[in-house]
Amino acid sequence: MSILLLTFSVPVLILIVTVIYWVRTKPKPVKPTCDLSKQSVQTKSNAGARRCALLKDDEVISYFYDDARTLYEAFQRGLHVSDNGPCLGYRKPNQPYQWLSYKQVSDRAEHLGSGLLYRGYNSSPDQYIGVFAQNRPEWIISELACYTYSMSVVPLYDTLGPEAIVYIINKAAISTVICDKPNKANILLENCEKNLTPVLTTIVLMDPFDDALKERGEKCRVEVLSLKEVEDLGRNNLRKPVPPKPEDLSIICFTSGTTGDPKGAMLTHGNVMANSAAFFKIIEYTFIPKADDISISYLPLAHMFERVVQTALYCNGSRVGFFQGDIKLLVDDMKMLQPTIFPVVPRLLNRIYDKVQSGAQTPFKRWLLNLAASNKEAEISKGIIRNDSFWDKLIFNEVQASMGGHVRLMITGAAPISPSILTFLRAALGCQIFEAYGQTECTAGCTISLVGDSTAGHVGAPIPCNIVKLVDVEDLNYFAAKGEGEVCIKGSNVFKGYLKDPARTAEAIDADGWLHTGDIGKWLPNGTLKIIDRKKHIFKLAQGEYIAPERIENIYIHSAPVAQLFVHGDSLQSYLVAIVVPDPEVLPQFAASKGFKGSYQELCNNPELKEVILEDMVKLGKEAGLKSFEQVKDLYLHTEMFTVENGLLTPTLKAKRSELAKHFKSKIDHLYENTRA
Repeated sequence: MSILLLTFSVPVLILIVTVIYWVRTKPKPVKPTCDLSKQSVQTKSNAGARRCALLKDDEVISYFYDDARTLYEAFQRGLHVSDNGPCLGYRKPNQPYQWLSYKQVSDRAEHLGSGLLYRGYNSSPDQYIGVFAQNRPEWIISELACYTYSMSVVPLYDTLGPEAIVYIINKAAISTVICDKPNKANILLENCEKNLTPVLTTIVLMDPFDDALKERGEKCRVEVLSLKEVEDLGRNNLRKPVPPKPEDLSIICFTSGTTGDPKGAMLTHGNVMANSAAFFKIIEYTFIPKADDISISYLPLAHMFERVVQTALYCNGSRVGFFQGDIKLLVDDMKMLQPTIFPVVPRLLNRIYDKVQSGAQTPFKRWLLNLAASNKEAEISKGIIRNDSFWDKLIFNEVQASMGGHVRLMITGAAPISPSILTFLRAALGCQIFEAYGQTECTAGCTISLVGDSTAGHVGAPIPCNIVKLVDVEDLNYFAAKGEGEVCIKGSNVFKGYLKDPARTAEAIDADGWLHTGDIGKWLPNGTLKIIDRKKHIFKLAQGEYIAPERIENIYIHSAPVAQLFVHGDSLQSYLVAIVVPDPEVLPQFAASKGFKGSYQELCNNPELKEVILEDMVKLGKEAGLKSFEQVKDLYLHTEMFTVENGLLTPTLKAKRSELAKHFKSKIDHLYENTRA
């Protein structure tokens, strides 16, 4: 009897143990922080505006932690909660990461700030210090030095171009620029030698430099110092910190204007902390950064997206490791660093997607990849986010390992991302990916996808530090009553205005305090926002660069064989293409001078002649100062003129851009496919 009982009990016991194990190890879904079918709600105090559903009322937030209302306080909080843990990481080729502790960074910031004060600078938000450097620990130390003594930072960066750097230095009256490398110092000194920046008197270099550079500076009355010299000076003449107030200016972020000079967006400590606080509120119960979290810094610190991410990390005592400075080594850096938080832009996500897809070269591998993705996507739709499933180990392990294998949270912004790519990568990478939307003028973000929302094709709900409304754009037939219109923002993250530019400030912020973004949005039934157009003929490329196509067209039209053209850019692509109508009278003569013969139709179909015309256009672009991303990479030669009759021109003979894009959609798609190939 006992043997029979024992025999009966063993399989039952195994079954019970198995069930218990399955229940305990069964992946648990992420709990949404609100009803995902109602992510934003109408405000009562502002007609037509919507707020995040996470807010209890119309009052937007300005801070998350009571002891972190400025960037200085945020760092000091990080020092405390991390118990002086590791803060800034850096590495040399083929070496592990080395770390500076929070106290080391804080001390060096006090030394550098004290050194600047000793040299005659003021503890005032009106004291601007330029930083012209790639991401590295000294960038953060320089920035924190300014915040420790209530000074303001003005980032400079190469992509603005040499004329813009001159403009910014003079506009902000920057007398001191902290540089990373001698080549950047030489750029600044060349401007000084031409007397283009008479206000600049001091250059502080992070890297070693030779006496020749110092002597070159002396000749144009610019003192060249090492960062160590200024830190040593401050250490010997230490000043007590002069912490800023939330309403004080913290950074002037110059945005690359599509036309005209760059605009210096003035952002306060309160602006930046409000944006960080809003993100904390979004992820409050699920993904809040901790002291053992690590992020990799490779997105430019001169832009606010990276600045806000890092602010959030320092506030919670997390770590930031810097890439080596070469984007080609980013994968190697990530494998060594093993980040848990990864801010990213669509251009990089597109590369990751392409790499995964290119690995499935046979029909069987393609079938298996699609099967794995569909199974993971089904889990994500139920709120299950993980990287330890059967499919992760079989199919997605390699791509996850290339990012260090520990990423739990990603944030994408700066440009739109294809919904299909976002959905696939959420499955393949096995982590929460938030999509955000915003601009420098609202510090970084104004909307973001919420926890648990696995849908794509929108930019989420308003973040808790601002409200959003849509206003009519009659010219484009967008009306707020239909849930469409220009996206306008009001909240604690909206900037103070443009530096010394009241006219453009008035264009951006109306009399009621609403920031007008220039983007056209549409409210979706679940309360999320979808960006569907631009108010003006300006758009973003995938890497986040703004393009003014009409300006480019006005340059290219001077190419002899070009009669008409339409420059097109896709926010999911990183380059421009064009539709060109050659001049029927000029083309034969132009072609003959280049050795080509044939009828007008034959010449337009000649791929070699097309390349010659493209080269001529690009040459004109270079002479006119177009940046590389403003130059078209491919074109299609069309034989029929754009006219009012065929619906491609307005009665005033202006290009109907939306109609042109629709009419040539197949040609444009082919150009992008052909250029990628």
